[in-house]
Amino acid sequence: MRKIALSAALAMLAAPGMADEYSSAMQSYLNAEISAWMNDPVIVQAIKAQNERTADFGQADIDRLDQTWRSEVGSGSSEIITEVLENTAAAFLRDQLNEAGGVISEIFVMDARGLNVAASDVTSDYWQGDEAKFQETFPVGADAVHLGEVEFDESSQTYHGQSSVAFIDPETNQPIGAMTVGVNAEALL
Repeated sequence: MRKIALSAALAMLAAPGMADEYSSAMQSYLNAEISAWMNDPVIVQAIKAQNERTADFGQADIDRLDQTWRSEVGSGSSEIITEVLENTAAAFLRDQLNEAGGVISEIFVMDARGLNVAASDVTSDYWQGDEAKFQETFPVGADAVHLGEVEFDESSQTYHGQSSVAFIDPETNQPIGAMTVGVNAEALL
């Protein structure tokens, strides 16, 4: 019975009239929990290193990499996916996910082009630069936050939303990338 009532409440939260209540919970979690570790040096260094590698990439390069990623998701063998999932920053992100006790469902970090740098789990695509999670954070700069809509996830049978933020270099105070954190809405209520 509690699960049915909770699901009904979350469905109302996902409705336009209740979005502010859920947004407030997501923002509070972002401020209280995620901000404590989001500028960790291991992530900052990973983003900076990738920004150097991708600085000269054109849109054709980005599209080719994204297409490669998409075609290799689920294949069991992929150099590009392995690079994103098996690095020091990705291990750090998985540690944060595990320590969150089920509140966080995914975390990924993007470079200045919107390309994945590190991820706790495989994403459906490599390039996030064409999505609001990147477009409403990185180009906006410090304090930019994008709170995605709460949606029902069929695979987990739970409601999830994404909080995205610009990633700021603590030395220069300039944006160097962005980060998206998937949050289990049921765990916030």
